[in-house]
Amino acid sequence: MSETTPTDSNNDPSTLAAGVRWDLSHLYPAPAAEGIDRDLDEALRRAEAFAGQYRGRLTELTAAELAAAIDEYEALQEPVGRAGAFTGLQFAADTQAPAHGALMQHVQERSTEIRNALVFFELEWVALPGDAVARLLADPALAKRKHLLESMRRYRPHVLSEPEERLLEEAANTGERAWGRLFDEILGAARFRIEIDGQEQEVSEEEILSQLYHPDRAQRMRAAQSLTDGLKQHEHVLAFIFNTLVQSKATEDRLRTYDDPMDARNLANEIEGASVRALMAACEDGHDMVHRYYRLKAQLLGLETLADYDRYAPIGEARGTKPFAEAQRIVLDAYADFSPQMADVARQFFEQNWIDAELREGKRGGAFSASTVPSAHPYVMLNYTGNLRDVMTVAHELGHGVHQYLAREQGLFEQDTPLTTAETASVFGEMLVFRRLLKEETDPRVRLSLLCGKIEDAFATVFRQVVMTRFEEKLHDARRKEGELPTSRIDALWLEANAPMHGDAVELTENYACWWLYIPHFVHSPFYCYAYAFGELLVLALIRRYDEEGEAFVPRYLDLLRSGGSDTPPALLDRVGLDITDPAFWKGGLSLLREMVDEAEALAAQVGAIPKG
Repeated sequence: MSETTPTDSNNDPSTLAAGVRWDLSHLYPAPAAEGIDRDLDEALRRAEAFAGQYRGRLTELTAAELAAAIDEYEALQEPVGRAGAFTGLQFAADTQAPAHGALMQHVQERSTEIRNALVFFELEWVALPGDAVARLLADPALAKRKHLLESMRRYRPHVLSEPEERLLEEAANTGERAWGRLFDEILGAARFRIEIDGQEQEVSEEEILSQLYHPDRAQRMRAAQSLTDGLKQHEHVLAFIFNTLVQSKATEDRLRTYDDPMDARNLANEIEGASVRALMAACEDGHDMVHRYYRLKAQLLGLETLADYDRYAPIGEARGTKPFAEAQRIVLDAYADFSPQMADVARQFFEQNWIDAELREGKRGGAFSASTVPSAHPYVMLNYTGNLRDVMTVAHELGHGVHQYLAREQGLFEQDTPLTTAETASVFGEMLVFRRLLKEETDPRVRLSLLCGKIEDAFATVFRQVVMTRFEEKLHDARRKEGELPTSRIDALWLEANAPMHGDAVELTENYACWWLYIPHFVHSPFYCYAYAFGELLVLALIRRYDEEGEAFVPRYLDLLRSGGSDTPPALLDRVGLDITDPAFWKGGLSLLREMVDEAEALAAQVGAIPKG
């Protein structure tokens, strides 16, 4: 246990993880800027030497020489990744410190200089004729790099000339990266006024969102109003950021000849557009189960119809807040039940200060795990408020962290997976915690509460993420056809995308119309969201396989995590017996969600919360 792990006496959400801060000196000791510039100077020198040695010579290289070149190409970029990881994490921890933003911008600009010195290499590789590529890739000397090299070749129709690529890379520092930074700074500084326990307070985005899980409906209504009021104070700038970035993507898609706004994401995810459409359609075919569950929840809450701010209301008595130390125990115990090795990896995050969990002014909202570089280790960012959902978030992000830690052996270029499989370990970690809590609980009312919470998390991960992807489709299409969009038009697109999932079972209030404004994925990673649905349904299939195979499944699962992005998602998942190219795959995962809704209805009838039959 880290010495900074807090104890809590008053259950104030702002103090539940007080003192839980990460130690970034594992990346750079202070003063970091000096070490960063030394590393970047050396990386630039090596990049220029690399260009001098290999520019225009790829056609002359043997397979062994090409393998050696890629090893050097990867090694000289690791310091660039280390510097970028440090400055990005430092900025996320405090978006309001001018020095943090300035250093991050400095590193982005230096990194661009290095990348531009190296851009020739990938361009020359993708330009090689197919027969020459086939001969090289058939050589055992390139066996370890075959997937990486094949992945580069997928971009052949979309790369530009070297001067154009250099220009786009430089422009990104004053374009999309700058707008993303401004978005983070605005929401990091935003404050939301609300009455809590009889006191008027100004709270962060994370704290106001946590109030939507409050057992008192009046408090949830106040939270919804406060969130809307706070967002509207910034809506002009935030909407301008959205408009600008969506148009910037349209320009780049046109230059790179992508036909659809989602094509670039699908290519990066190593998944065909048809498969994504099949996934989304299968999820949308399941909206009836969403409506059915929300009608059940309305009965459980004694309401005629749920409003949007009721969706995450707890079922049953409030379970109280959990200090961060308690979340640590719950998660590590659940991980250890599955694999002591997995728990040992996760424990390092707590003991060696690889986690930043406390609530602070200026800190970026949300949660993430950053893989950083293979010579270091991942870091996890949380905004811990102490509810059961936050415990699940700890399990989720630590799942990412374990995955990233184990995959470091694949090296810088292939430690990270495509987004489609990036959520595998995170959602699996959540399921391990949920199943342990459910197994330990004998009271049917508490079991119902736990089950409803998990159903709602799954719905948020599957159906809501598809809704957000549909919203992005509508947003990008409208921006390309109609020009700059007024906020009211984007509000309408948001409500239009949300309507099918909620149907007549949930009232979408006027306040809800602007809640697209705070979602970072739309800004930082367009079309990321469908990967969550992919990951949730994939994990449901993995859990079923684990139930069937028992302990024999564990080493194959850990080997899957160690594989990182060293092969295509279908090839990697075939190792654990899953065929994600089968259209029935998605329906199998959705059938498990239906079974969970069936179980919730049965438990509700058992405890007399709804009529039997």
